[in-house]
This record gives sequence, C-alpha cells and structure tokens, in this order.
Amino acid sequence: LGVISTLTFNWITGNKSFSNNGKTTVSNVIYDTKSNTTKAVKNVKNTVVSVINYQKTDNSYYNYDSGSQEKNKSEDGLGVYGEGSGVIYKKDGDSAYLVTNNHVVKDAEKLEIMMANGKKVVGKLVGSDTYSDLAVIKISSKYVTTVAEFANSDKIKVGEPAIAIGSPLGSDYANSVTEGIVSSLSRTVTSQNENGETISTNAIQTDAAINPGNSGGALINIKGQVIGINSSKIASNSGVAVEGMGFAIPSNDVVSIINQLEENGEVVRPALGISMANLSEASTSGRDTLKIPSDVTSGIVVLSTQSGMPADGKLKKYDVITEIDGKKVASISDLQSILYKHKKGDKIKLTFYREKDKQTVEIQLTKTSQDLNH
Repeated sequence: LGVISTLTFNWITGNKSFSNNGKTTVSNVIYDTKSNTTKAVKNVKNTVVSVINYQKTDNSYYNYDSGSQEKNKSEDGLGVYGEGSGVIYKKDGDSAYLVTNNHVVKDAEKLEIMMANGKKVVGKLVGSDTYSDLAVIKISSKYVTTVAEFANSDKIKVGEPAIAIGSPLGSDYANSVTEGIVSSLSRTVTSQNENGETISTNAIQTDAAINPGNSGGALINIKGQVIGINSSKIASNSGVAVEGMGFAIPSNDVVSIINQLEENGEVVRPALGISMANLSEASTSGRDTLKIPSDVTSGIVVLSTQSGMPADGKLKKYDVITEIDGKKVASISDLQSILYKHKKGDKIKLTFYREKDKQTVEIQLTKTSQDLNH
C-alpha cells in the first residue's frame, strides 16, 4: 500500500503545471489532438487561395473591411478593389486552374492569387458566368503541389459535417476554417445580376460561418472533398439580424460549369423558351385556375411560351411541369439545374399536368439562351 501511494503521489506531482519554486510552466503532457476535421482540412488546405481583384480606384471604396488606404496603393494606378477566395482543382502541364465566384473577379483589371503559403502569383481569367456566379482563373502550375477533389453533391446528407475554408474579410485572414453542418439541400437563393435579371440558384445551406471574403472558397465534407463553392449568406431579413445561414453552389453544378468555361470561356445554355413561376407560390385562387389534382403541391407553372422556341406547340399556358428526365422538379432552380446540364441538341422528357391530365412530352433543345427574347 505504501508503494502504491508513493507512485501515485509522484505521478500527480510530476505533471503539475508549476515547478517547486512556484513559477507556472507548460505541462509536459502532450496529447494527439488530431480529429476527422483536422484530417479533412489537411487534405484540402493547400488548394484554397485568396483572389485579389485590382481595379482603377481612388481608394474611396473597398469591397471588404480588411483593406486600408496604404494597402490599396499601387504603382500602376490600380488598387485592391476587393478580395475573395478560390479553390485549385486542376493541374495540366504548365497551367493550373482554380474556381471562384464571378462576383469576386467582376470588372477586374488585374488578378492576383495568394497561395496558401503566402506567395502571390498572377492570375488570368479563363471565363466567367454571371448566372451561376462562377469563374475560372489560370495560374502557373509550378507553385501548385496538390489539387482539390470534388464530391458527388447529390449524395450529401442534411446533418453531415460541413467545413468552410477561405479568406473572410480578405487575405489578412486567409486559410480560416469554420465548421458546421449541412443545414439543408436544394435551397433556392434569389438574386439579381448586373443586367437586372432575376437569378434563382440551387444551393447547399450551411451554418458553418461564412463571411465576405469567403466567397469562392471551399465547403468540404469530413473526408476533405469539396461539396460546394461558398457564395453568399443571409445577414439580415426584414431588419432582423440572421446568423448561421450561408450558401454554397453544389459541386456537381460547379463541375458542369467549369468544364464549359475552360472549353469555351463562357456558358451557352439550352433554353425551353418559357416564362414560369413556382407552383408553391401560387395563391388558392391561382391553383383553382390551374385545375390540377390536389395532391400536386410542387412544380413549375408555365406562364407563356415563346414562338419558335423548343417548348412552342408542346407546352401551353398553365401547364405544370413536375419532372424532367424522371427527376422531380419542385422549383425553378431545380428545372434550371437539370436543364443546364444539357447541351444544345440534346433531348429531354418532360412530365407535366394539363389540368388533371398527366402527360409526357419529348423536347429537343434546338435553341439556347442567346435565342431568347429578353
């Protein structure tokens, strides 16, 4: 008993955080604090960069709060207009490619990319797309050691971990990591582009902290795969402050867009030639006008068709589209997400209700958004 007591006493006193002379010291006990989160971040952290947008400026405005007057000064007459984030996803010979948001690079006269190690390199815009709010930038591959892997965003689940990596408030806070969960899927985020057109984007909702400057950065799963590109947040609604509502563009949508931007520098989308509205937003009297079955609660209401476009003669006013190629479409963003994965010339199968009659029609996508009457 005496031996046991002595050993116990020595172990306890040997690990105290102060020495015999009364001074506080650091514990000599070292714990391995690696977790699934630290492993996930390690997998992808070197692929996440800061994107710096230079424009001619009088330094009177700066996108994010991280800028100072001194920081904005530039010998070539250009200043830092704003900063965001990006994700390196491809290395091909002498070039590497990164994806970011269109609003991060918009109107840039020079793009500078700050790598995860702090080195800055020149970036060249390959192409951008206003509708999806995505852009692709090319840099030299000699500074790139690893690239990100995209997950199948159709397989993610509500409640699973979600980790955001980026540069909130700009490059001063580069490589910031926040963690939360996937709060919801297929959220419709509505905004306006620079032409004043209303855009409905399909998005992943997360409560991982996302702030200005995180735009274009990675939302990853617990295995370090990119499940989305962070794009926006709701900070207030009707004057009420909002916390924990960030949104990311799903990786499957991202991959579809960046492949087109790499190939063509732009995205030319097929078009049906219809104006439409969400059935879920219809009033009771509006539903009465449609005369559809009472158990049909979601879909897209056709308001009109444009002459000479693919839907002309196949869809009519007040038809309600519920499926495309066997996939349920509950909102305009659902329809756009499916439609925009197709190319001109493809055929799609639409399921719709014309009053109480459920019908299916095949439509060939012979026209693009460039053929629409705006």
